Amino acid sequence: MSIIEQSIQVGSLQWFYREVNPANTSDKPPVVLLHGLPSQSYCWTAIMPDLAEQGFRAIAPDWIGFGASAKPDRRDFAYTPDAFINALAEFLKTLEIERCYLVVQGFLGSVGLQYALRYQNQIERLTILNTPISPAAIVPWKIQQLGLPFIGDMLTQDPLLVDRTLEGGSGYQVSDKDLDVYRRPYLKSSDPGRSLGWTVKNLQLRESMAEIDSGFRSWTTPTMIVWGIKDPWLPFVQVEEFVKITQNVELVKLEEAGHYPQDHWSGKISEALVMFLRRQAV
Repeated sequence: MSIIEQSIQVGSLQWFYREVNPANTSDKPPVVLLHGLPSQSYCWTAIMPDLAEQGFRAIAPDWIGFGASAKPDRRDFAYTPDAFINALAEFLKTLEIERCYLVVQGFLGSVGLQYALRYQNQIERLTILNTPISPAAIVPWKIQQLGLPFIGDMLTQDPLLVDRTLEGGSGYQVSDKDLDVYRRPYLKSSDPGRSLGWTVKNLQLRESMAEIDSGFRSWTTPTMIVWGIKDPWLPFVQVEEFVKITQNVELVKLEEAGHYPQDHWSGKISEALVMFLRRQAV
């Protein structure tokens, strides 16, 4: 299955996204996959064809400020969770997606969870990969420093920040072929670095975690957590606490995976995801 790369104008913002369609027309909702920091939709490209082969349309956008999507000035886009949530809602509306299977990962994945809570009637099923889900979650220093005055301004203009962050979080070396894609925006312009810095400064993680902790106590939509146990930034104990407060949730552990499991364990994730999405609600 070939992955299509395309862009769409949504209001004043241009979104870039990757899409793959099944060979036969399906009435299933599409799978929407949201990346974390400082990644982009490319991280899902090993999983998307597996979904299409099983009859699912898959759509993975680059968040505003990342990859090949627009990188507006902070005066035009606030880079807060609310700004990302509202932009995502408009993006999906423009694509005429009324319901979807939602998959989220990483820091910014928490924004996807807030979107799910605010638009519950649009979420068919939810899958969470190594995403902040607990009031105990904190932004790791490796990401925090990208939002600091002066030092953050320098670090976010260094394309090697991608290597350091992705490899630091995963515990695995990222191939040169993949790093070429992840680094590319930072080599072309200073705008991606500025967008990343503004995003980190405005993560509002404490407020986001409070909304997630409260909202998921009454959440009943089928949910699967796929978790890289070796995540150095989000301890597994936070997952255990989340599972206790959430109904209708199942857990898949990836013992050797870290913070970015989709980059190194795509086969296992595809297998778990397809089984979960094909399962009929009881």
